[in-house]
Amino acid sequence: MTRSVWLKADDEVGDWNVRKRRITAGLEAGVDWVLVDEADVARVRELGDVKVAAFRSDADMVDEAETDRAEPDAYVVGKDGEGDGTVDLPSDFSGSADLSTLRRSDNRAQGAFVRVFDEDYEAFAEAAAREAEFTVVVGENWQIIPLENLIARIGEETTLVAGVTSAEEAKTAFETLEQGADAVLLDSDNPDEIRETVAVRDASEREQLDLVWAEVTTVERTGMADRVCVDTGSLLDHDEGMLVGSMSRGLFFVHGETAESPYVASRPFRVNAGAVHAYVRTPGGGTKYLAELQSGDEVQIVDGDGKTREAIVGRVKIEKRPMFRVEARVETEEGEDRVETLLQNAETIKVPTSEGRKAVTDLEPGDKVLLYYGAEARHFGEEIEESIIEK
Repeated sequence: MTRSVWLKADDEVGDWNVRKRRITAGLEAGVDWVLVDEADVARVRELGDVKVAAFRSDADMVDEAETDRAEPDAYVVGKDGEGDGTVDLPSDFSGSADLSTLRRSDNRAQGAFVRVFDEDYEAFAEAAAREAEFTVVVGENWQIIPLENLIARIGEETTLVAGVTSAEEAKTAFETLEQGADAVLLDSDNPDEIRETVAVRDASEREQLDLVWAEVTTVERTGMADRVCVDTGSLLDHDEGMLVGSMSRGLFFVHGETAESPYVASRPFRVNAGAVHAYVRTPGGGTKYLAELQSGDEVQIVDGDGKTREAIVGRVKIEKRPMFRVEARVETEEGEDRVETLLQNAETIKVPTSEGRKAVTDLEPGDKVLLYYGAEARHFGEEIEESIIEK
């Protein structure tokens, strides 16, 4: 599931200067959507590239009156109507103006906004979700129970957006009933809170890998090869690196060049990843050949606990360098398997071992190295059920 963060920035937030500061903080943090009043759509477009949802100011406005308005990516009904309690809910919802607008064949609104004051409003949100592409629910007197109910009942009928006021609440919304809300609508002016909520979104989508120890069986010089350094647009933490290998089923953890040495300055954005033929793991479980990487591509960063994140490739350097062939034995359910890779013969290339970080030049048979092992075959970087022999 792809999560998203919406930022509330309508006139309830304050005047345009207050809204502008909030929107700018959201753009800098990386929010996915901004929810504003219809009159502010053009202003938001001028501030930056972000999806814009707008409260429709008059659901019955004729098309001719809208010709000069900037169009949002989605219109939302419910403000100053039944959704927020301004207008009383009809007893059986059949006379609902908000639901009628959502049902119109001319697609006048794609989203519904509902403040959940009690069970009647929860039922109204459920009814709106059957018609709306986006259903924004803000718990007023109670939050978790209605969110749980809506997650369980709505299923995949709509994109469920839960109203929150903090990153902590966003984390709860994304984790509720394990499945969680599809998105959150953050109502906060605090730039730190906005950034932290975006970080919660990113963390909720990240893959957790099970890394295993494998015993080194061979370390041998192999001569020259075209070696690839991957320079990312992000700084790597000391325990982070990438997963690379000659065989797609067994990818070795190679540390970033975060450590200082007497001879070379640290390059905390770089992973000296191996030869051009090797695979590197990408977000979502795919792989690419190192030779294919170019500026703007995404690669997966991993730490020693298997926690992952994404990084953008800023530059790839390919140069001829002397190499080692490193082979390791991994225990599997079927017995054991052998995997290998080529790494440059240099003291700055380090791998995690059971005894701590170790330069590849000091690696020797018997050492335990960390890798990601999966028996799946690959075709153009994607997992397939096929018998492939790599050696």
